[in-house]
Amino acid sequence: MTTTSLSLSSGTLRIRLAIILTYMLFGALLNSVGAVNLLVVQTLGVPRAEAALLDAWKDLPIAVTSFLVASLLPRLGLKRSMLLALAAVGTACLAMPVLSAFWAIKLLFCTLGAGFALVKVSAYSMIGLVTQDKAGHARFTNLLEGLFMVGVLGGFLLFSQAAHAQATGWLQVYPLLAAIAAGAFALLLFSPLDEGPIRSPGTSLREDLVAMAPLLKLALVVVFLLSAFLYVLIEQGLSTWLPSFNKEVLHLPTAMSVGLAVIMPATTALGRLTSAAVIGRLGWFAVVIACLAGIAALILVALPMASHAHALGDDIGWLNAPPTAYLLPLTGLLLAPIYPAINSAMLSALPQRQHAAMTGLIVVFSALGGTLGSFITGRLFVAFDGATAFAMLLVPVTALALSLARLRRQLAS
Repeated sequence: MTTTSLSLSSGTLRIRLAIILTYMLFGALLNSVGAVNLLVVQTLGVPRAEAALLDAWKDLPIAVTSFLVASLLPRLGLKRSMLLALAAVGTACLAMPVLSAFWAIKLLFCTLGAGFALVKVSAYSMIGLVTQDKAGHARFTNLLEGLFMVGVLGGFLLFSQAAHAQATGWLQVYPLLAAIAAGAFALLLFSPLDEGPIRSPGTSLREDLVAMAPLLKLALVVVFLLSAFLYVLIEQGLSTWLPSFNKEVLHLPTAMSVGLAVIMPATTALGRLTSAAVIGRLGWFAVVIACLAGIAALILVALPMASHAHALGDDIGWLNAPPTAYLLPLTGLLLAPIYPAINSAMLSALPQRQHAAMTGLIVVFSALGGTLGSFITGRLFVAFDGATAFAMLLVPVTALALSLARLRRQLAS
């Protein structure tokens, strides 16, 4: 092997590590919204209704930036876009303990949303530049998504430990996250990357933006986007408000309420690692319908049990927590296969030249679904109670099952 080949291999490895580290960092931060929801109410005196808007502060920037980024990325550059996102998020994290205010937290999530749109599109575009063939592309994509969930788990553990601190001491977790952002920034900055293959072909910005429009005229795509929207609405409604449910309905201590919520991303990671073989054997539709039925069953079983929960004071622990605290996070195991399965089914039905535009639409509608899911569940928490809010998620679960049945018929036609 020549010196040049060795150098290229070393550079490729550094780029891969930078992508992975960045993706894990954003996984930890984006999915901290549930813990932060609970902590800002308790330590900053933020009304529950205002805390419910935190998801919108990250998801709406994701939607807007994702719509623009597909056309802007070749002009900005993949590496430059990711560096910009890391610098912005690292700076915002570093400022959190100093500012110690709810407006600063909203600004952080806004920065996270815009940054994640840049990072996700950049990362997925970079994969094709740092892998040799389709098999390598698939392996690295699966590795990246798996490690994203590891980042989510790490974030839950960090914020669970931070929740033990007095008053606003939990904000001291952010300088550590800023240091990780700085490490990823340095690794990426000094890694070579040839971006020639993705340079803009010379079309105008307007032409690139309207490339998504024809897809919205396809009935198949409309049904799929509705399905993606409903899925993320359910997922965010559960995951964002699970720590608050543990605290307010099950009467668990704050730190334990956040800590138990880590079960959901853990089971989601397990579900994503194990579902591929099952889908290959049974088909995507049978698997996702069975998963939706399982989610409905878990909700119907867990919520009546929650009504019998009572405060155990200082005696509460992981071994004597109410069963509902363990049952509801298991929805992650059943939610995990749905989103990748329907995305794969949809993209496989479209010509390859439309995949990029379709991916942009998926990100936009997913972000909108996440915002609405968190907002509606939060409003129901305020208007009724946590058990009622989670019970109402049975409505989008049913709607999603009906939408997927329609999607299956259209894919078969």
